[in-house]
Amino acid sequence: MATNLLTDLLIIFGLSIPVVFTFSKLKIAPLIGFLLAGILAGPFGFGLIREIGNIEFLAEIGVVLLLFTIGIEFSLRDLLQLRRIVIFGGGLQLSITSVIVALIFLWLGHSREASIFLGFLVALSSTAIVLKLLQEKGEIYSLHGRTSLGILIFQDIAAVIIILLIPVLAGTPGTEKSFLELILQGLGSSCSLF
Repeated sequence: MATNLLTDLLIIFGLSIPVVFTFSKLKIAPLIGFLLAGILAGPFGFGLIREIGNIEFLAEIGVVLLLFTIGIEFSLRDLLQLRRIVIFGGGLQLSITSVIVALIFLWLGHSREASIFLGFLVALSSTAIVLKLLQEKGEIYSLHGRTSLGILIFQDIAAVIIILLIPVLAGTPGTEKSFLELILQGLGSSCSLF
């Protein structure tokens, strides 16, 4: 496994360097180049990396590095200073976007459960992409940068609750827990992140 993982890392770096270099010359965000390199290298692209275990391991390392970066860029004190914007802004963004998208999918003929799930899915933003774009533009310490990052953190915490709701929306047997019980469980899991 160690040899395969090292080979996969070399493939990723070998493919990422020319793609990102080309994107930077074309004045396109390098982050898009990294995404394209991942798509090309993965099992649904050229299939250069096929072992799902290695992909999951590398993804976990990426998540750890992302959380570390967010921890460096954003302190709990900053989050508490923006708590009104984070809670109300994040809550409004998540709920309004979810409802609008869910209504669109209901109108298109999807089931209620699928529409709610797709609404939640569209409402969540990628913390990695937005954080990287804010860093590249040097706007991470601006008011709108801090506000955006706070709302992203709200979304990341809300994602835990959404993940807990997926079995209920799918109608999986054995998920007879009440909605309140699931929310409390999600809040407990989210609070353990802090």
